Amino acid sequence: MSAPRVQSVKPLKERRLLVTFVNEVQKVYDCNRIMHLDRFQPLKNEAFFNMVTVDTGGYGISWNDEMDLSEYELWNNSTEGEGWSLGGDSSGRVARGEPSMAESHNE
Repeated sequence: MSAPRVQSVKPLKERRLLVTFVNEVQKVYDCNRIMHLDRFQPLKNEAFFNMVTVDTGGYGISWNDEMDLSEYELWNNSTEGEGWSLGGDSSGRVARGEPSMAESHNE
């Protein structure tokens, strides 16, 4: 089964990403699952982590030309739930109104 394309991505606390797909489903991807891989070590830098963008056409997300995740990875290895919003807690649920990492640094 193919995965839907990515519509938007927003960095959250604790190295997680709120990913919205073109079918309007929102999921949270925990980047801690890939942090042990050498190529993803730069994600430990909060400013770099927050630079995530959606690839052209929505076929994944990327931080630079060498670091990306496919829509398939994001779709199949994310947590789905109702009420996703900004921020989150240790349970993986996202609390409404909690600022994301990017927003909390603008205070």
